Amino acid sequence: MVQMKIGFLINPIAGMGGRVGLKGTDNLVEEAIRLGAKPIARERARLALGRLKNLEIEFITCSGEMGGSVLKEMNFNYRIVYRTGEKTTADDTKNACREFLKNNVELILFCGGDGTARDIFSVVDKKIPILGIPAGVKMYSSVFAINPKSAGEILKEFLADRTKIRDAEIMDIDEEKFRENILDVRLFGYARIPYKPILIQMCKSVSYESEERNKENIAKFCIEFMRDGALYILGAGTTVKKISDLLGIEKTLLGVDIVKDGKLLAKDVNEKQILKILDKEERAYIIVSPIGAQGFIFGRGNQQIGPRVIRSVGVENIIIIATNEKLSQLPYLFVDTGDEELDKELSGYRQVICDYHLAQRRKVCCGILS
Repeated sequence: MVQMKIGFLINPIAGMGGRVGLKGTDNLVEEAIRLGAKPIARERARLALGRLKNLEIEFITCSGEMGGSVLKEMNFNYRIVYRTGEKTTADDTKNACREFLKNNVELILFCGGDGTARDIFSVVDKKIPILGIPAGVKMYSSVFAINPKSAGEILKEFLADRTKIRDAEIMDIDEEKFRENILDVRLFGYARIPYKPILIQMCKSVSYESEERNKENIAKFCIEFMRDGALYILGAGTTVKKISDLLGIEKTLLGVDIVKDGKLLAKDVNEKQILKILDKEERAYIIVSPIGAQGFIFGRGNQQIGPRVIRSVGVENIIIIATNEKLSQLPYLFVDTGDEELDKELSGYRQVICDYHLAQRRKVCCGILS
């Protein structure tokens, strides 16, 4: 039986920032170590490799902690084609992948997180499949197995020609912005992966291209009726942000902004500031989008729009927007403003704008499905 050549690499620092609360390790390795972080990627890789004993594989790999040492320890057949220094970088990952391609590997098995996946994809693109052993802090991409042992099982199935090859999203977030409570998620592209249902994780609940088009249609519709001279209080989130994007306004992603006549009137406002502005306005509306998976439209992440603001605007002047995908995961919407009477007023069936001139009815509940 002909041995199959598999590229193999480990990002030795992947996941170190997680337990010490750094939300990632990008540019913060020394800080993670200072806080007591320990490497986890090697052991995660071992768990995956443990499922591959006695198979006809030749691993094409890197020296030391990027692959060679663990393969030697586990008595695998391997060949080192790229040598690293004591400290490894993203450039090492990219250079190693270039060597893998030169050696005609059939697939690249890697242990790391979204950043590692992104670096590999930047070199490999769709030339060959890749498969991730999950070890990072951020796990947005859908190129990872659900756990290390599943990665081993998927590779076994791949070697036996029992997997389908399909496209999978390569996602990543800006860690520095994330630490500042800014969610900046990017789709870098679509890699090829060996796919087995259940064993491969799905992409996190972020914006896909199709959902982006849905958001844009919602935003176009909103902009049409926002030309009425009224004040609009825009809540947090990417769906609402799309409105300001089309208006050419810089929106506070995780905050509340105020728009009138297509122009930004106030940015990142608190309750007091909103009330002060409302005192001067005759007509105002609130545009909010439910939190994905949770379904809250008030009381989570937008406390600036509190009971006093809602009563000032009027319950009848609340506009809820959400993509069809988000609504498909939310049988109910919830409110928790801190004002029980207001919560009861907000409860009941409400229209949710879900596309251009389209809406769905959803039941809004105040803590219980009544």
